[in-house]
Amino acid sequence: MASSLFRRSIADLIPYAPGKPIEEVQRELGLERVVKLASNEGPFPPFPAALAAIERAARELNRYPDGGAYALRSAIAEHHGVALDEVIVGGGADGVIDLLSQATLEEGDEIVCGWPSFPSYVLDALKAGASPRKVPLRDHTYDLEAMLAEVGPRTKLVYVCHPNNPTGTANGREELLAFVDRLPGHVLTVVDQAYYEYVDDPGYLDGVAELHKAGRRVVVLRTFSKIYGLAGLRVGYAIAPADVAEATSKVRRAFDVDAVAQAAARASIGEKDELARRRALNEEGRAALGETLRAHGLEPAGPALGNFLYVEVGDGAAMFDRLLRRGVIVRPLAGFGAPEAIRVTVGTPEEIAFFASALGHVRTSVS
Repeated sequence: MASSLFRRSIADLIPYAPGKPIEEVQRELGLERVVKLASNEGPFPPFPAALAAIERAARELNRYPDGGAYALRSAIAEHHGVALDEVIVGGGADGVIDLLSQATLEEGDEIVCGWPSFPSYVLDALKAGASPRKVPLRDHTYDLEAMLAEVGPRTKLVYVCHPNNPTGTANGREELLAFVDRLPGHVLTVVDQAYYEYVDDPGYLDGVAELHKAGRRVVVLRTFSKIYGLAGLRVGYAIAPADVAEATSKVRRAFDVDAVAQAAARASIGEKDELARRRALNEEGRAALGETLRAHGLEPAGPALGNFLYVEVGDGAAMFDRLLRRGVIVRPLAGFGAPEAIRVTVGTPEEIAFFASALGHVRTSVS
């Protein structure tokens, strides 16, 4: 009877396994210090304007938040020069992916994505009873030509992670434009640009300006969780065709994004100078992290454009465990489709130096 209670589509899913709190890792392993470089969080705090907005919002937490996120959606729409009814807000970019999957996928439908890539594309499809078609990367980058060959009559969503999580790589502008134009009309393209603000590359395509606003039928994902320093509040958004945005509003939970998150995200928009400063610091940190890996015989995938590096180490779980015992938490990538690799987030210079010391001990003991 118990087995008949649950949906068949979730039978083989594995629950998300969150990492242990830093304090618990310290207690269990007897460590004085633990550095977390696993979740692609930015090392920067929220902007001062966001902190002030959080304090103001906290005084009214006896009230429900704006269920339509009107003020935040309006600010996002104005920032990008799009219509209000083309903005979707959710619990991080991940929350928007969930809304898109609920609104579009039925049993027997398909999604197409590169692999290894962000697991939510696959997991949310499976939860809906749809089938994910995972296309192996080429040189650690989405193989768009091979993905086109996997698109069929039941394909609803095609995801392009740009840059790709976990490899940090991105397809070029012309390649991506041609790919979107060659997809059949029944397919909705989702361009995931969660790391957009970190990129300073003239060959990188801006999905909002060059796809959505150019009239192509795409959804472009962005988030406040990374460079904006609001990962703990979980607020992301998408720019999408109006009918797609309307469909997601039918499946979202009431009061999906809380009042504090809405206020902080709204206050963060438009901080161009601080974004530029953080982007430059991230580029310096990413270079230092790459030098650290190469100094120990490890070659990260690249060119990497986000705030993390992907590196194949033979056994990602084993490397995770060895580094953990030295006080560094990285991301093993079996759940992303790359059990042979780890992903390391760009931290502060001090955190990168701590990682370098731990990696040196690990590599010496292994050799």
